[in-house]
Amino acid sequence: MNIEGTRFGNIEYTTEDVIQLPEGLIGFANLKHFVLVNPKADSPFRWFQSIEAPAWAFLITDPSVYISGYDPRVDESVVKSLDLEEDTPRLLYTTVCIPHGQPEEMTLNLSAPIVINAVSRRAKQIVLDDHAYTIKHRVFQTADRAGERQAA
Repeated sequence: MNIEGTRFGNIEYTTEDVIQLPEGLIGFANLKHFVLVNPKADSPFRWFQSIEAPAWAFLITDPSVYISGYDPRVDESVVKSLDLEEDTPRLLYTTVCIPHGQPEEMTLNLSAPIVINAVSRRAKQIVLDDHAYTIKHRVFQTADRAGERQAA
């Protein structure tokens, strides 16, 4: 199968590549089928490419690449809905925001990760009820901001 995406042109995929989000993404309930696009093999980033709307692709990453100790509690209802057993392989991604021309301002949405059952390819974006995680977690601390904290 093929998607004619606006970012990457023709994207070939198989049925096994499709990730299903029965409830869609937050704010995009009509987008329920995605494929992961990895334009650079050595990059920590992936694109979560919509099949229904090829113009929509969301930048995502495994948050453990940037945040040590990020271990969100996944509610039991989500565990059941995704058929996650203790030994079920799973993927955890967060959406990424990189302001144009300012990669040092990159943020991760730690408050609403995407949990994927790697076997069934079913997924859900969950909203965490943990105030320790924010929707705009700064990945890099600039020298100016670090100095501001020390002066305070």
